[in-house]
Amino acid sequence: MERTYPCGVCNKTYTNAGTRKIHERVHTGERPYCCDVCNKTFKQLQNLKLHQRLHTGDHPYRCDVCNKTFVQVNNLKAHQRVHTGERPYCCDVCNKAFTQKSSLKVHQRVHTGERPYCCDVCKKAFRELQHVRKHQRMHTGERPYCCDVCKKTFKKLECMRIHQRVHTRKRPYLLFVVKHSSKQVA
Repeated sequence: MERTYPCGVCNKTYTNAGTRKIHERVHTGERPYCCDVCNKTFKQLQNLKLHQRLHTGDHPYRCDVCNKTFVQVNNLKAHQRVHTGERPYCCDVCNKAFTQKSSLKVHQRVHTGERPYCCDVCKKAFRELQHVRKHQRMHTGERPYCCDVCKKTFKKLECMRIHQRVHTRKRPYLLFVVKHSSKQVA
């Protein structure tokens, strides 16, 4: 009979003690691996190693269609669906299809009403973690996006990109005004 290792908190079982120990960090919050560049911490050494590629610029996985490179093979596989049109993850309520399982999971909250992320200041709830983080800037005044030309800061990336057109003089949405003839029709 194969030996099992149960979690001391939730009793989920594992086939080896090492895997159980990694799982138990979900309950303890332990993050023993730390990036020496930015101090971000991780529960698993493998996740730290993947993260460090962001700092080194190591992107070993390349799309053979457009040559875009990726840190993780899973990101490459998800990206390739842009080219193939494949959408393997389908909502069982409305049949909307997605390229990534995580996108389907977030979408399903539209149907369930689940809003698992809550602002710790005003208690407003959100479906996505990135949305609550963006919202919290309203309370903190944080402006993490900085124009590299004039150093003006912004709360939202999209606002900074629009601002940067001032420097490049790009106006992608400029409408042309049609001049009408001053002749009157008799």
